[in-house]
Amino acid sequence: MKQYHVAVVGVTGMVGRTFLKVLEESNLPVSKYTMFASARSAGSKIEFMGKEYVVQELNEHSFDNEDIDIALFSAGGSTSEKFAPIAAQHGVVVIDNSSAWRMDPEVPLVVPEVNPEDILWNKGIIANPNCSTIQAMVALKPLHDKYKIKRVIYSTYQAVSGAGMAGYTDLENGLKGEAPKKFPYPIAGNCLPHIDVFTENGYTKEEIKMIKETQKILHDDSIRVTATTVRVPVFNGHSESINLEFEKQFDLKELREVLENAPGIVVQDDLENQIYPMPITAAGTNETYVGRIRRDESIESGVNLWVVADNIRKGAAANAVQIAERLIEYKNQD
Repeated sequence: MKQYHVAVVGVTGMVGRTFLKVLEESNLPVSKYTMFASARSAGSKIEFMGKEYVVQELNEHSFDNEDIDIALFSAGGSTSEKFAPIAAQHGVVVIDNSSAWRMDPEVPLVVPEVNPEDILWNKGIIANPNCSTIQAMVALKPLHDKYKIKRVIYSTYQAVSGAGMAGYTDLENGLKGEAPKKFPYPIAGNCLPHIDVFTENGYTKEEIKMIKETQKILHDDSIRVTATTVRVPVFNGHSESINLEFEKQFDLKELREVLENAPGIVVQDDLENQIYPMPITAAGTNETYVGRIRRDESIESGVNLWVVADNIRKGAAANAVQIAERLIEYKNQD
């Protein structure tokens, strides 16, 4: 079996370090790793899988003579916009965690449990969806296949780690009574209905991402989607209340079985024993947890779900590594 050369771009950031954790747990056939970061982190050393790596500065020539096969990018949108095309020109397949390429019609937007076949038409760049979209798609895809979703209402409860180390630090310091630096208001003991910037129609960019990415990943622009995204004082793990309206009628027991049999989902829905998904139990895992499954009795064919996942793992690093795994599977079939 071919052995691959994998680069990690943005290796010193929160997602970059989680890339390394997930890669350690994976069985990717990799013969060589190369670590990249900004000039600020260049020269620092990282211990990974029993070896010491010197972090290299990412620049226009980083991919010239390296024979890198796959590059996992998590270094921000502007870095991806500049360097992902350069990498792709050198035959590298970039799996990008930023928002830079997600809505580009020439770039597949992939959740491996949902639309792995889209990997096949990549032209050198594959986009990792928004963290809040990824976990929603894992839950929605099997239900869309079975009952055809007409409308989605998202209400999210998103952890501060989704805003990077600065968000994490704001909550840590806020619990000590210090003023926020990342968020416009204190996050400790508070909820902020404001993720990313507001747009002219009153939605935030985060909400628009969820709307548009849902339609792109499910290949169905007819699905009506609305969203309210909220930052909550939780360190790690996004929670989502999702209300679905279907075109077809459903049996609740059958719907539950559809979710139980779907890839990447763990159903936690035992109300008698107060078992339901929570960020604290999803932390450190790659699965998407679904519970509070109940019929929406206000409409003809609707259901409410509570969906939780680790936003740094499944919502970012693990999803990207899973894309790499599927990419290698497809390459090995050629």
